[in-house]
Amino acid sequence: MSRLCIYNDTAPDAPLLDSQDGALIAAELQKIGVTFERWQASQPVAPGASQEEVFAAYRTDIDRLVAERGFKSVDVASIAPDNPNRAELRKKFLDEHFHKEDEVRFFVAGSGLFTLHVDDKVYEIECVKDDLIAVPDSVNHWFDMGDEPSFVAIRFFTEADGWVGHFTGTDIAQKFPRYVPTQA
Repeated sequence: MSRLCIYNDTAPDAPLLDSQDGALIAAELQKIGVTFERWQASQPVAPGASQEEVFAAYRTDIDRLVAERGFKSVDVASIAPDNPNRAELRKKFLDEHFHKEDEVRFFVAGSGLFTLHVDDKVYEIECVKDDLIAVPDSVNHWFDMGDEPSFVAIRFFTEADGWVGHFTGTDIAQKFPRYVPTQA
């Protein structure tokens, strides 16, 4: 189940808010300019489905988002727990960074933890199947897929090089717990 925890950035052990209510998650994230939506597939998506099959199941929402935000490309990324490069892939995203375009992900399957650092607050958002998150450009954040990553996500891009991570050099990400999925 989707989950949002909000902390003061100096108190990683004392959440100010801990909620699994989708409407509350969306409302709290909207306050900092982050979009959170739940999508439903128009047809079943089988494990191992092709990119075209995934796109077909979510075509209406994909087309709406592309039209609203001007995305130029959309793809599907997938990582399984047995991926031999999983530790290296995980490490790439664990330090605080930002991008020069919105980071928009829709979870077709599996889960991951986006952690945003805005002003003096830290927002941990566990995204699971059917969750869309849109993190605005220049928002400091990190992403943890866990020790045994398992997810399929639709990714939206405006520019081919816009998704380059610009690292802040802070150690804040190490002060917060690493991701342990709450769902199987």
